[in-house]
Amino acid sequence: MSTTLGTQFATAVPEMAVAWEAAEVGDPTLLALNEPLAGELGLDPAWLRTGDGLRFLTGNAAEGVAQAYAGHQFGGYSPRLGDGRALLLGEIEVDGQLRDLHLKGSGRTPFARGGDGLAAVGPMLREFVVSEAMHALGVPTTRSLAVVGTGATVHRETPLPGAVLARVAASHLRVGSFQYARNTGDLDLLRRLADHAIARHYPGRSYLEFFREVVGRQARLIAQWMHLGFIHGVMNTDNMTISGETIDYGPCAFMEAYDPATVYSSIDHRGRYAYGNQPGIGQWNLARLAEALLPLFDEDEDAAVKKAVGVLEEFEGRYLTAWQEGMRAKLGGAGDDQLIGDLLKLLHENHVDHTSFFHHLTRGNPRDLVLDLAGVDAWLARWRAEGPDTAAMTAVNPVYVPRNHLVEEALAAATGGDLGPFERLLDAVRRPYDEREGLERYAEPAPRDFSESYQTFCGT
Repeated sequence: MSTTLGTQFATAVPEMAVAWEAAEVGDPTLLALNEPLAGELGLDPAWLRTGDGLRFLTGNAAEGVAQAYAGHQFGGYSPRLGDGRALLLGEIEVDGQLRDLHLKGSGRTPFARGGDGLAAVGPMLREFVVSEAMHALGVPTTRSLAVVGTGATVHRETPLPGAVLARVAASHLRVGSFQYARNTGDLDLLRRLADHAIARHYPGRSYLEFFREVVGRQARLIAQWMHLGFIHGVMNTDNMTISGETIDYGPCAFMEAYDPATVYSSIDHRGRYAYGNQPGIGQWNLARLAEALLPLFDEDEDAAVKKAVGVLEEFEGRYLTAWQEGMRAKLGGAGDDQLIGDLLKLLHENHVDHTSFFHHLTRGNPRDLVLDLAGVDAWLARWRAEGPDTAAMTAVNPVYVPRNHLVEEALAAATGGDLGPFERLLDAVRRPYDEREGLERYAEPAPRDFSESYQTFCGT
């Protein structure tokens, strides 16, 4: 079959695209294939399972490009990051829209910052299962097409089996992409990058309108994270997309007991990217994008700053609107700010599992999850007095999310060669709102001893 990929990014900004070949995979084994996504892309799943298909999925069939970008990592600016262990293979056109096909774990590139540029099976399957869960939950996200075992050993704390992830996105343009272009001092490059992004995602918009669109999409995206208890874990500016998609599932996790201070990432020592900090960090990252785009807003710097600040200040209102609408939907259309705030306070003080509470509330029986029975009964009485639509709640309060203990269980088994737990977990989270007999353990919180010590890692 034809697998010709486009080169639109590399053509638009060749200064930010380094031609590179993926590391040769001598013994590829298909570990996971997203057949529905393959069909959307016009790729034959049967062909992808062949030797030629596996060469395509590992980047061994054609040259790709490593993308350049910069970024603030935990607040510190790095002017040159880029795809250190990844490659953009090219673009696929689907119904007039471009989709990137991109690899992770495909070997060192000129942007590599130490390490071998490879990836282990566990982290690549984590991105597969969590990104598919997010897609099923209705959250804009990059999607995983396939995970291919390489047959090589990756050396981390212990030797691990290697893998390559093939993923798909509306694009991999990031805030850090614009920071990189601005840092070169080449205004023509910055303009061409912005023109490419606008043509791809926001046709017909001016540069300032482009920025406003990105602000709006990120406000809605982060509100969705908050509704689900999702913690990205590493919200660096190089991990924030222009398209408004969730990207880079490294130390991500789903919050268990409700607590705005929740941090799982082993490298987030000061809690910069804690659950409750995500909206503020999103706005901070967008301020960095505004700084990069200033020359395009107005030739007069003061006027450009004024325009940028005016748009940036819209973030808070747009986020709060999206968050409040989503919370009211979770409560069946009931609830003002006071009722919502009182509920979150109750959940926090009683260490109530976030996903379980809203699932049980949908079924009308969350009382047993809360130690403060008088408090929850009083809150439930106020809520019920508003006549919530509990039927509508089933469409927004998931039964199944990728529970942290189940993800770790599945990845440990897969690393040992058993893909069964991974496949069963994937089946559960792909239909998150559909409660099914026999999947009770996928709806249960983690044991307390697991939750109290749980940490996530970047997987590099």
